[in-house]
Amino acid sequence: AATLDRDVGDLSWTPDGRTIRFILGDDRAVHLATVPAEGGAVTRLIDGRRVIWTYDAAPDGRLVARAATATTTPELFAVEKGALRALTHVNDSLLAQLALGTTEDVDFKNKDGLTVGALLVKPAGFQAGKKYPLLLWIHGGPNGQDQHAFAFQRELYAANGYLLLAVNYRGSSGRGQAWKKAIFADWGNKEVQDLLAGVDHVISLGIADPERLGIGGWSYGGILTDYIIATTTRFKAASSGAGSALQTTMYGTDQYIYQYENELGAPWKNPKLWEKLSYPFYKADRIKTPTLFMGGEKDANVPITGSEQMYMALKSLGVDAQLVVYPGQFHGISRPSFVLDRYQRYLGWYDKYLRPITP
Repeated sequence: AATLDRDVGDLSWTPDGRTIRFILGDDRAVHLATVPAEGGAVTRLIDGRRVIWTYDAAPDGRLVARAATATTTPELFAVEKGALRALTHVNDSLLAQLALGTTEDVDFKNKDGLTVGALLVKPAGFQAGKKYPLLLWIHGGPNGQDQHAFAFQRELYAANGYLLLAVNYRGSSGRGQAWKKAIFADWGNKEVQDLLAGVDHVISLGIADPERLGIGGWSYGGILTDYIIATTTRFKAASSGAGSALQTTMYGTDQYIYQYENELGAPWKNPKLWEKLSYPFYKADRIKTPTLFMGGEKDANVPITGSEQMYMALKSLGVDAQLVVYPGQFHGISRPSFVLDRYQRYLGWYDKYLRPITP
């Protein structure tokens, strides 16, 4: 598959040894595909606006896949003649009780004239002509993509009356190697352009209130949140989870030494670049956005130091900020009471600034 410039995984042989199966990530979706073992054209067995998380094959060639869409949680399906037949219905009764948001593909041009893809989630009962508060929610990675699979957090915001925009900025997966590598040694530049272009596009549709914009993300999404609030003051509220800004202090405290030295060069060899990539901290006096910083106490991926530094910078500058550290937690927050707490804090923070109570 020499011409296939997309992400693949979960490879397996067909029983006759002539074909290789795999999952194929492509522009906000993940498909089940095959290619002849000798090379040739890729065939998509299952495509569409969904995500095939994984699959399994019996010795006789029968296939079972775990699949989801934006409005259906993962279930098991038999793969039969290019279609999916449901085998499990674990969450049907739950989903029947919920009014879910509507997830749509949106595409727009960035300042370089390239097409950027995103997901736009509208609240259930969306009313044309009404302007809603908009949350720009940024995925981590940066290699990864927002895709057509059920995402509780997107639905949580939609259920509380927010539009949610999830942009697959340059650096994301699903658009090929050049798209991923576009931000190499140039963090906080092209991604910021793409994310802000997405916000401008949704505002141009007449459905988002430009005076009620929020932003947030976790991991590289938290890092990009820091970059954006140091670039513009248009966002009225932000949450930066497991992020960092003073990048030099991450060297030796996190898990990315190999990446740093091969992408940026060691700090003592290329200090100007390290300083450039740390502009949210060195230009913190530009930040006016009230920001909620969060992270796990034991996070070795993006240590809590990154959030502590930005929190102290904003407090010193008189900008409203909070810092929440979850004890005993790592890069992901897993303790159920902490998971609930984080969601409640998100909604409380955004509601405070984007949905104020009027007399």
